[in-house]
Amino acid sequence: MKHLTFKEFFKMYPDDATCLDHLMNVRYGFEHKCRKCERDSKFSRVSSERAYACQFCGDHVYPCVGTPFEASRTSLQTWFYAMYLFATTRHGVSAKELQRQLGVTYKCAWRMGHEIRKHMADVDGEEPLSGIVEVDETYVGGKKKGKRGRGADGKTVVFGMLERDGKVMTKIVPDAKRHTLQAHIHENVESGSEIQSDEWFAYRGLNKQGFTHQTVEHGAGQYACNGVHVNGIEGYWSILKKGIKSTHIHVSKDYLINYAKEFEYRYNSRSNHNQMIFDLLTTFAKP
Repeated sequence: MKHLTFKEFFKMYPDDATCLDHLMNVRYGFEHKCRKCERDSKFSRVSSERAYACQFCGDHVYPCVGTPFEASRTSLQTWFYAMYLFATTRHGVSAKELQRQLGVTYKCAWRMGHEIRKHMADVDGEEPLSGIVEVDETYVGGKKKGKRGRGADGKTVVFGMLERDGKVMTKIVPDAKRHTLQAHIHENVESGSEIQSDEWFAYRGLNKQGFTHQTVEHGAGQYACNGVHVNGIEGYWSILKKGIKSTHIHVSKDYLINYAKEFEYRYNSRSNHNQMIFDLLTTFAKP
């Protein structure tokens, strides 16, 4: 699918009415069985609100309910354009940039950004990983410890699982201990898969728990041996950290999961990046 240009985007979504029609069409359809009178009905726009009414009983359908736009007074076209900005950038969009681009307050831009990031996580989903899965943990924020220390004061631990040549999945975890990391592996990686990791003690014992476990000894200067490595997940950490540093400078520990899921979705869509905007504007929770 070719890249959707700025002009093409606004030609597709020229005003709020078109955006609302789009939501109604992808979520309900203009013709469907009415939930109230249970008749096959055509639904027409209610001019005074973001709703459509049944031709027989007048029951209202609200296509914005259950979407990031539900409780917002910001125009739908502005929301759609914000999603377009998120889908067409490599390193995300800061709240300050949204404020400048959209002409809204910083508070509004900040909220929109986080709602879009949560929507990205929902669209991406979390299907179990299988095959060869690289696992690793990293630390974001805070102050770095000495050269020999693992982690750092005030840093947030992010645990990652990468299906070789496939999708990545990240989790914010309280620590990098064995029971914490292995619980996420059992929950998100199919039994029988091959786990590849570095020598961190938290990964020990996986080969006795339904997995094949292979390691590389980073401490001994070994980074790949007979196809065993964690270079893929470490490459993803580089993308995540550079993206946060270049676009946001610093992110709060409380909201790091939203940024992590944004970059996760963008990475998982790398083979068809141009599809992202269409997925974001058509994939919503079922009414």
